[in-house]
Amino acid sequence: MPAPRTPEGRAGLEALRAEPARALVALDYDGTLSPIVARPEDAVPAAGAVEVLTALAARVGRLALVTGRPAQVVVELAGLAAVPGLVVVGQYGADRWADGRLTAAVPLPGIAEARAALPGLVEWLGAEIEDKGLSLVVHTRNASSGAQEQLAEPVGELARRVGLEVHHGRRVLELRPPGFDKRGALLAVAEPRPGAVLFAGDDVGDSRAFDAVDELRAAGVRGLTVFSDSDEGPASLRARADVVVAGPSGVVALLRHLL
Repeated sequence: MPAPRTPEGRAGLEALRAEPARALVALDYDGTLSPIVARPEDAVPAAGAVEVLTALAARVGRLALVTGRPAQVVVELAGLAAVPGLVVVGQYGADRWADGRLTAAVPLPGIAEARAALPGLVEWLGAEIEDKGLSLVVHTRNASSGAQEQLAEPVGELARRVGLEVHHGRRVLELRPPGFDKRGALLAVAEPRPGAVLFAGDDVGDSRAFDAVDELRAAGVRGLTVFSDSDEGPASLRARADVVVAGPSGVVALLRHLL
C-alpha cells in the first residue's frame, strides 16, 4: 500500500489501524470498485472486491458504498446482498439500502418533464440516457466526438427550466434534484461520528465526499482519502488525495492491505 503523502492521511491510516471497530470505510462504486465500461449494466466489481468487502465488514465499525447509481441496482449488479452490515447510499443520498430494505425519496415533478424532453435533445449525437428513477444521466462515452461539450448548454437549460441541477462527470451529464451530493451522503453515514473515516473515489463528484472528510477532520475525526486513478481521472482529485492507487484493482489491494 502506498504511504499517505499528507500528515492528515497518515493520521487517518494510523487511526484506522488502531481502532478498526470505530472506523467508517466508504467507497464509490463505478471507477473505484468497478472498472469503467461502455455500458453501465456491464460494470461488475473488480476481481476480489466482494470477497474483501465481506472480510472487511467483520473488522470495521461501518462499511458503506456511496454511489450515484440507485442503491438496489448496485446491490444486485455487484452481488452485495450477502455482505454483512453493508449500507449502500444511492443516487447521492436520495435512496438507501441496508439489511435488505430499500428506502427512497419521492421523485420531483421535474424528473418526469426532463425524461420526456431529453431524448430529442441528446440522441441525435448518439448520446444514451440512463434513467435512475430519481435522476437522469446522459452518457456520451459512445457518442460523437465533443458531444458532452455540445450538450452541456441545452441540457443545462432544460435542467434549469424544470428545477433540476446538472452535474458533470467522466463522459456524463447528470440531472438530479438539488441538494443531493456525496458530501451529504457521506456525512449521513458518518452519524454517529466514527473514530476514523476512509473514503475512496475516482471522479469529480467524489470531490464532495473529500469535502466531507475535511469537515469530519475539522470536527476531530481522523480521515484518509483515496483516489482510484485512471487516464480519465480528474487531476484536481488526484492531487488532493492522501493516497493514489491504480484503479479498482489498486483499491482492492489497498483494502486487502488494511485487513
